[in-house]
Amino acid sequence: MTVRWCVLLLASCSFVPAASATAISPDVVRDLSSRVGPVVGQAATCRDIAQGRVQTVIDKFSEVIRHASSSNGERDGLIRSFNGYIAEGRGRVSSALVNCQTADRQLAELERSLTAQPTATTLSFALTPSSAAAATQPTANLPPPLPNGVTETEIRFGIVIPFSGVRKEPARQMKLGIDTAFNRANDAGGINGRKLRLIAADDGYDPTRTLAAMAQLYEKDQVFGFIGNMGTANGAVAIPYALERRALFFAPNSGASVLRRDPPDRYVFNYRASYAEETDAIVRYLIKVKRIPAKQIAVLAQDDAYGDDGANGVAKAFRALGITDPIIRYSFPRATLDVDEAVGKLKAQTKPIKAVIMIATDRAAAKFIEKTHDAVPGLIYASISAVGSTSLAAELKLLGAKYTNGVIVTQGVPSVAGHSSLVLEYKTALEKYFPGEGPTYTSLEGFISASILIQALKQTTPLETERLVDTLEAMQSIDLGLGSKLSFGRAEHQASHKIWGTALDESGTYQAIELE
Repeated sequence: MTVRWCVLLLASCSFVPAASATAISPDVVRDLSSRVGPVVGQAATCRDIAQGRVQTVIDKFSEVIRHASSSNGERDGLIRSFNGYIAEGRGRVSSALVNCQTADRQLAELERSLTAQPTATTLSFALTPSSAAAATQPTANLPPPLPNGVTETEIRFGIVIPFSGVRKEPARQMKLGIDTAFNRANDAGGINGRKLRLIAADDGYDPTRTLAAMAQLYEKDQVFGFIGNMGTANGAVAIPYALERRALFFAPNSGASVLRRDPPDRYVFNYRASYAEETDAIVRYLIKVKRIPAKQIAVLAQDDAYGDDGANGVAKAFRALGITDPIIRYSFPRATLDVDEAVGKLKAQTKPIKAVIMIATDRAAAKFIEKTHDAVPGLIYASISAVGSTSLAAELKLLGAKYTNGVIVTQGVPSVAGHSSLVLEYKTALEKYFPGEGPTYTSLEGFISASILIQALKQTTPLETERLVDTLEAMQSIDLGLGSKLSFGRAEHQASHKIWGTALDESGTYQAIELE
């Protein structure tokens, strides 16, 4: 059905039936949604089209939905269907299937038809109702359709993480932290009466499965946005999907540069410091504090975008210190524990290596330490936080005390053993909602990220992605009790640049260390 035939059909519908009018069939409204929704979505995506025009059509169609619904459940279903077709229309413009000139023309055609008062119908659908029709309008108008993932009772967010494989434990911890913050907020009344809900999808840490997981959450589970996704290569797949749909992509568990564009992508926000900032802190610590020459520092890096990002951060840190030597890099295959080649290269190094910066997963890092600890006595091991601090410590404790002692890990959050206001709140909530679960750095990151999002959601009324983004960009000097304030801005979509230093002792417990 073309737009022209669609608007002729719309002209036979009304928001306010006359006394003798026959109820509009929900099936008719569903069909109309499939015609009107894409036109509205296309127009909403084009910045040159006044959004007031789009909102007027949405408001009018909301009335159609209200009159066609026999229950709140049926109304919510029709609204979700309409919102789905709006999202489809947005995607058509983003993927260049429709240009904005066409979108403007179709919207104008729809508006012209709506402006005319039908004369041979029992119902009227007009932008400027007659005084007689206005007199019969209800006193309370239905609000615009709720956004994707938002109902009268809940707000759904999605998270794409691995349920299996080498990253399953850090992924479980990330979800645990977010769920803890969501449960705490829900018990306090939720977001203006709506409960927060987190829905997870598994991509197995495999980027080829990430797109399907994103689509499942957004299109089937109808989530409002995404929070806490894991993996650099996975993020490189997920972000274009979110951007095409103008969906919030909040606080992924990654410090990768692909998540930190300059200027920033409008819908992508980070809590944590970047890998470049973490590796810079490690390099400065090794060279300035431990007095290790750059030529005796090597990098163990996973052979993928994550490893590349970390290695590039080390090279950048070298350049910042005026060091022109190329970095020494040992690589190993992604999502494996196959570090034997890297171990062989370390042992064969002519000038002995004194420190290794690890851009690896927990079990791969532990395997590398196990195989090199005795072969290269006194070697300093330092890792960025993405390793999964708690799971790395658990792996090393299984090997014995000598393997844990002195292993350095930078953190994007303060010590879980600390007594700051935020950490105490986190541990209290974790014990309440997930008794038996111990505090970890990864779940604390999830808790902090979700707490920031919750603050923004409470300040955004009515709840809609564009308004939420505006709210986040206006949030400055956010004080969660971390000891350092957090801040966003239009040109700053990373809340924290703070790096905390920790090192394992012989018991496998992280102790704070000064990095400078």
